[in-house]
Amino acid sequence: MQSGATSPEGALSRESWKIFQIMAEFVEGFEALAQIRPSVSIFGSSRITPDHPYFMLAEDIARKLSDAGFSVVSGGGPGIMEAANKGAYAGPSPSVGLNIRLPHEQAGNAYQDIRLTFQHFFVRKVMFVKYATAYVVMPGGFGTLDELMEILTLIQTGKSRRIPIILVHTPFWSGLTEWFRTVLLGDGVISESDMDLFVTLDKPEDVIDAIFGYYELSGFEPSEEEKEIQLNL
Repeated sequence: MQSGATSPEGALSRESWKIFQIMAEFVEGFEALAQIRPSVSIFGSSRITPDHPYFMLAEDIARKLSDAGFSVVSGGGPGIMEAANKGAYAGPSPSVGLNIRLPHEQAGNAYQDIRLTFQHFFVRKVMFVKYATAYVVMPGGFGTLDELMEILTLIQTGKSRRIPIILVHTPFWSGLTEWFRTVLLGDGVISESDMDLFVTLDKPEDVIDAIFGYYELSGFEPSEEEKEIQLNL
């Protein structure tokens, strides 16, 4: 074996120890986030600048959510994530950042009352879903689409409880939602009911109303069945 090379036994040992790091991330996340309900997870592009209309729209939505009593959870980075945290930070409810370590690290934004940092994307993704009362999805790229498809798949398959999924800014999302309807639904690879898993809205006030309207009869506290689903997420 060449000097400096890792033996198969050494590689297996390193992999085994990673389990404890993963466990620690889950425990830290569960302990921090279980206390902030109800919460809304907001997603969107990290490339949006503070002078962009999308930034201002996300900030306005987050402030209104915070004023309405919702903790706001974002990815903790720049762009729409910063806008979400900034709006929530200015309000009375907690602003939460679920930061991720990346090879080309960008510093987390300054508007986080609760700041968690994850090594593993899959742990972070569970945290976005597990305690969320709603998903608000702003314009974004691959990462935003990944989070959107994740929650749609979890709800469609019954692995997560049903929550409002709100796509914000109709002109941005219309091409995708039309493709869902004409291609996915047209080819029979999704059901008509799957198109009801999300709504597309434009105004901050409509986002707040949609969330309250969804829970008007059931209340924000999960049922026992929903708690069991989330426990096994």
